[in-house]
Amino acid sequence: MTAESAAVLLRSAWDALFADLARARDAIEDPELYAPPPDDRLLAEGYRYLLGYVYGAIERASIDPRFTFFRRAIQPLDKATIDNADAIYLHAPIDGNESYVIRGRAADTTHWRGGPAVPTGRKAPQYVILEVCRAYAGDTGRLDELFNGTRAGTGTLDSAALAVEPDGSFEILLAPERPLGHLGNFIATKQLRDDGVVVADQIVLRELFHDWEHEDSLELAIVCPSAAGRHPAPLDPARMAAIMRQVGTIVRNQMLFWNEFYTILLETHGDRNGDGKRFMPLNEFNEPMLSTMAIGGGQSTNVYAGAVYDLARDEALVITSRAPVTPAFHGIHLSNLWGESLDYANHQSSLNAFQSEWDPDGAVRWVVAHADPGIPNWLDTTGVRSGFISPRWSYSQAPSALPTILAEKVPFAAIRSRLPATTRTVSADERAARIALRQRHVQRRFRQY
Repeated sequence: MTAESAAVLLRSAWDALFADLARARDAIEDPELYAPPPDDRLLAEGYRYLLGYVYGAIERASIDPRFTFFRRAIQPLDKATIDNADAIYLHAPIDGNESYVIRGRAADTTHWRGGPAVPTGRKAPQYVILEVCRAYAGDTGRLDELFNGTRAGTGTLDSAALAVEPDGSFEILLAPERPLGHLGNFIATKQLRDDGVVVADQIVLRELFHDWEHEDSLELAIVCPSAAGRHPAPLDPARMAAIMRQVGTIVRNQMLFWNEFYTILLETHGDRNGDGKRFMPLNEFNEPMLSTMAIGGGQSTNVYAGAVYDLARDEALVITSRAPVTPAFHGIHLSNLWGESLDYANHQSSLNAFQSEWDPDGAVRWVVAHADPGIPNWLDTTGVRSGFISPRWSYSQAPSALPTILAEKVPFAAIRSRLPATTRTVSADERAARIALRQRHVQRRFRQY
């Protein structure tokens, strides 16, 4: 290829990238593209949301699956999909026809085997799950990817089943088939189904935290043995043009898909299927259900429920939840209408089972409000009038009974009357100390060094 033809190819790909970004930008405010009802803050957050997809797409499009590595699929600069504020989401592209080895190390894992977490010292995350699958959620830009077999998993492994050495180290083999005589941790990258063979193209790993002060993220590395010690091909114009076009396609389709997902499937902004109700009710919850593709997939071991809150300055939601079967992980999280988790580092906009204070009757009660009501289990809206509330319960095996969760909208002044008399008061100093702990943990969780 001559320099002149390379320049034409690359400029064409650059122009295509910006055309796709313009289409993605339209999704911020075009009702035909299912944009949420606008206000000034939501529009500003929409542009941040779009830039987050650009940030992530550049990395996604640039990784060679044979020379892969774990990248953060969600992070403070790239939030989406009603993400879990207690999670690290890691992603690595793979070639399901190849084999890969993941090596890692965890701090104390006693709680992974059902024992009590160590009271002091460093601990592994509360819950960890690896899922090998085909197709990145939302990349087609069409809702039918949820139902037509585009997305499919080939195997999972969670912390309840992960074999760990006494020093915290572990090794996991990913391969099309388990080798004869192999007895260690294994996840298949191929699966034979009635509709054909599924070949995975990615692994997704979630680390879920409870004790933000003492739990540490895993040490991790992934390698494709056939590429170990070798070099990827040098970058050429054709490859660079393909990367730019893929970046644009990812950003455009992700923006379009999730707008439609929230509006049509979750019915965030009102009834869409004519049954007179919303899948995500306003100021109340839908029934908790096991993870399915019909609700966007998500973590395969989760039970999900959801609500859309909409509160005036002098209103609040009092939420009461019970879990007959204790989950491995339990948390509740607020997000804006783009599906970005709220600023959980600098606000108490999420709480998990460890951070929450439980009532004598065995229930946990949270309060969603714009102002601080002076109680331990306040969920801070950060001033966002309307957004998603997403509770999650993680179970290694489907529970015999599902959790329950109810919400009641009340005047802000009536919050205390809806809570047990034992509910204590949180001072301004204690609230500030809680925020300082969150800030330290989030810096450690997402550190860049």
